[in-house]
Amino acid sequence: MSDAFTPYDPLNSVKPFGEDIWIVDGPEIRMDYAMFAIPFPTRMTIVRLPGERLWLHSPIAPSEMLFKAVEALGGPAYLIAPNSLHYWFVPDWHARYPDAQVFVVPGLATKTKRPLPAHEPLGDVASADWQDDIDQALVPGTAVTETVFFHRCSRTVILCDLIENFEPERIRSWWLRKLVELSGAADPDGKAPIDLRLTFRPKMKIVSQRMRRILGWNADRVIMAHGRPYVSGGAAELRRSFRWVPGIGSD
Repeated sequence: MSDAFTPYDPLNSVKPFGEDIWIVDGPEIRMDYAMFAIPFPTRMTIVRLPGERLWLHSPIAPSEMLFKAVEALGGPAYLIAPNSLHYWFVPDWHARYPDAQVFVVPGLATKTKRPLPAHEPLGDVASADWQDDIDQALVPGTAVTETVFFHRCSRTVILCDLIENFEPERIRSWWLRKLVELSGAADPDGKAPIDLRLTFRPKMKIVSQRMRRILGWNADRVIMAHGRPYVSGGAAELRRSFRWVPGIGSD
């Protein structure tokens, strides 16, 4: 099956994004949605903590080449499943690095379609293992819960689906391009797609509180799992993307 997206070449390569932070663009995956399998590009983020400990956010499909590229940066110490959807490859990475600690969002273990290694929950307060370098905020939803992170050194917010920013010119299928545009997840006005936004409504009071805290980080950059990341002006992009949340703005 041909790719639905023009890939962010080179794939499975470590790409610097700032001081002690890298991204790795991976191959497409297809996620079940109703009766369809929707294609998504993938991306993981790597942060190097003191002691050459590596913090791996949303690990993508592994390969021997990727393992070696990551090991050149340091030792994988933490494997992060940051939301209810981004967990699939964590067991594969843990099999390679059995001493790495696994952290997952609350409630994930009851929803997974494959067993997870022993793990600890990602709360609303940063783990003592990385609190001096990375802050975090838990955004609870009814369908998807996501923990958002802030790498202080590079002033980078790291998230998955609370912003999707697909570039229309990279989408090869006209129907998928139209679907992305209608959902509100198309660059240059990327945000969470409308179906995901609706699932946060029952918990909007706390969602609004957490989003305002994220804005208070005054980020310069933003990495998301799907689409074009923001290499500057991150605080303004976050406020624009979160304007559907009461207290921040409205569509």
